Amino acid sequence: MSKLTPTPGQTVGPFFGYALPFDKDNELAVPGSAGSIRLHGTVTDGAGEPIPDAILEIWQPAADGSVAAETGSLVRDGYTFTGWGRASTDPTGKYTFTTVNPGASRPGTAPFIAVVVFARGLTNRLFTRAYLPEDAAALAADPLLSSLPADRRGTLIATREDGGGLHWDVRLQGEGETVFLEFDGGGLDAGGFDGGFDGGREARTEGA
Repeated sequence: MSKLTPTPGQTVGPFFGYALPFDKDNELAVPGSAGSIRLHGTVTDGAGEPIPDAILEIWQPAADGSVAAETGSLVRDGYTFTGWGRASTDPTGKYTFTTVNPGASRPGTAPFIAVVVFARGLTNRLFTRAYLPEDAAALAADPLLSSLPADRRGTLIATREDGGGLHWDVRLQGEGETVFLEFDGGGLDAGGFDGGFDGGREARTEGA
């Protein structure tokens, strides 16, 4: 009997701007509207080179901590906050969203934005978080952050800019690699927003 050659593995990229990007995909809030902020940064590979064709998706609570259950992410009406958005990186690896500061979904918890990264060379999407930097006590008590080595926690905490925006870079591998998480499929629980992450296990990247 002849031996069959295994089919080569597939990766999740690169992306060429067909079907996935859509009008105002990165505008969870109308730019310049009351309470709107900019979340932006650069996605780089293991060598520190920018990735020009990555896609990021974010999911977050509203400013009051409530979890949106509204439709309309794919056809923005300028009024409805759906809590979800998608952004492609530009030729220099930069991405940007217009959104709002997420509120804490439970009293005393650290607000964060859940992020999914798709990029060339990855055999699967990557899950991570971008925490707001202000509440030091909540950050220190966060179960996920407190489970990480001290020198790794900063990769999940965004920097607040003078204009009120958030800057947060994604490093797929190498020095300063962003912490990525295993996904348990839990999504929402009865207590509020958990970002769909189990919050307790760090995952490693492959091939980026």
